[in-house]
Amino acid sequence: MPRFLRPLTRAVTYTRWVHLVVGAVPTVIGSFIVGVHTDSVAHWLFLALLPIPLVAAAGLVPAMRLAEGLQARLMLFPGRHARQGDENAPEPVIVARPAQTWRDRGVTALWMVLRLEAGSAMAWLSIQAGAATLSFAGAMVGDDPGGDYVFTTHGSHWSYLFLVPVPLLVLVFVTAGAGALMARTALRMLGPSPAERLAALEERTEQLLEHNRIARELHDSIGHALTVAVVQAGAARAANSPAFTDQALAAIEDTGRAALEDLERVLKVLREPSEPAHRRPTLAEADRLLDSARASGAKVDAEITGPLDRLPGPVTREAYRILQEALTNVLRHAGAVPVTVRITADERRLLLTVTNPLDGSSLGAGSGSGLRGIRERATLLGGRATAGPGDGEWQLTVDLPVS
Repeated sequence: MPRFLRPLTRAVTYTRWVHLVVGAVPTVIGSFIVGVHTDSVAHWLFLALLPIPLVAAAGLVPAMRLAEGLQARLMLFPGRHARQGDENAPEPVIVARPAQTWRDRGVTALWMVLRLEAGSAMAWLSIQAGAATLSFAGAMVGDDPGGDYVFTTHGSHWSYLFLVPVPLLVLVFVTAGAGALMARTALRMLGPSPAERLAALEERTEQLLEHNRIARELHDSIGHALTVAVVQAGAARAANSPAFTDQALAAIEDTGRAALEDLERVLKVLREPSEPAHRRPTLAEADRLLDSARASGAKVDAEITGPLDRLPGPVTREAYRILQEALTNVLRHAGAVPVTVRITADERRLLLTVTNPLDGSSLGAGSGSGLRGIRERATLLGGRATAGPGDGEWQLTVDLPVS
């Protein structure tokens, strides 16, 4: 279909016409009350200007912004147009909520006055188009109704058949243009204010941060459990000892149970965001991680100094996950090797270091998403994390502020 004919087949053309005509309701009511004829441009203009004070006053009511926003969504932006063609847009382009500030009230009042005048013009044009269509149809059969409307015929002839659809076509194309203009205006006047845009951006940022945090939680917890299970199973098969196999199975069971608890907690947060989450492990439970690494064959030399039980909640919880991911990286990339863990806490800082010997196969270990997650956790707390090889060892150092 040619592009210029598309307005004829688009539903949005007609919903926008309804939106425009509905805006002329005060004018139409005024015509019945005053008893002024609608066939005169001057009379209709008078009727369109008469209710401006009342309409502007109504626009100052906070609930009117909600009503106008809903109407604009449904009729100016129906269906896919509600998101300007972007089905993945997080928010509609028109805000539908009561006015929060006097600026919003004033803009709503101005919008309603604009809608009144545009709707009155469209209603007058619709009346004239309908009268012209009836006039051309009457002239075609030799029964010209005449009248005082702008579009009237003089005489009758069958050739008026070709003019019958013209007024309606003109009305459709004018409606398409006027509707598009009103839609663009609505985006500016009924769209989110700067404060609302900032609030939406902050909410979206919080959601992304929460999603990243959940992703890190799942990566660290499930990754650690799977790594321990793989290492323990391989060691048990190589040892060929019933006693060691029992020990390995016990370690896999304990680690898997802890991972299932973490998974259930994260899924509960996703399903029911308003529900309080279960308690998350803290650095005071670091012995559980160290024992799990030892059970996997690693020789862990740990030294913990300072009051870990006095650390702030966010610091001790994130430090636990950092230590968990560090030990997971060692087991995954270096295997059952000696590991040195140093944790020092005081009133100002928490320093955590994890070192293990390197060989050719483990050089560069931990440079993937796990290390990236460690750095993200440290950065969110205002600290820093560094990792890299040196003197035949891989060293991870995390420095977190406590106060």
